[in-house]
Amino acid sequence: MRWKLWRRRLSVSAPRMIVRSHLPWPLRWAVAAVVLGFSAAIALWAFEFGKDIAGLDRDAKAQAAQLEAEVQRLRAENERALAVAHSAESLLKTERASQERLAQVVRQLEEETRTLKADLGFFERLIPSSGPGLQVRGLQAQAQAPGQLRYQMLVMHNARSAAEFAGRYEMLVSGTLSGRPWSMPAAGGPKDMKLKQYLRIEGLIDHPPQAVIKSLQVRVLDETGAVKATQTVPL
Repeated sequence: MRWKLWRRRLSVSAPRMIVRSHLPWPLRWAVAAVVLGFSAAIALWAFEFGKDIAGLDRDAKAQAAQLEAEVQRLRAENERALAVAHSAESLLKTERASQERLAQVVRQLEEETRTLKADLGFFERLIPSSGPGLQVRGLQAQAQAPGQLRYQMLVMHNARSAAEFAGRYEMLVSGTLSGRPWSMPAAGGPKDMKLKQYLRIEGLIDHPPQAVIKSLQVRVLDETGAVKATQTVPL
């Protein structure tokens, strides 16, 4: 009996046996991932190769180069425009500064012209005189404000080689106050003065606002108090 069983196992009619190798599941997943990666690489290579064959990649590179050149051109034009704008702004600032300086010079010249015209009018009103000695010329006065009188005059030495004169001058206003005769010397008393050839003098005299000024008199005194020149002007 045993012999029959042993022979059956060794004969062709014996049952088939299947040998299977058992792999762990992480190793199986790793193998699957390698296979998928390899398949994806082959697919990407096939896609790139297809683009090269069709000429799509060359067109994209040409378009990219064209766009890059256009960007560079626009950037250069923008830089040139900014440079022109900065130059125009600088020129505008310079022109404004020049106009302001010119306006200032014009105002100064106008002021000097008015002063020269006033001096010319003052000297033109002077009465020529050939007499020797110290003289008061062109005495003028006008109301500056209520209770205030403005005056100007020219004190001259007719002799060209005369020595320097040092003395004083005093102003006296006359008129009526409350219907009665009235006169008053300028506040502060006589004022010092020095001149070699001529001296222009101007100033203000305060007086009662209700007084009616009819005349103004100036007297020039030397250091001893002697009167050297005088002039009276009606108002």
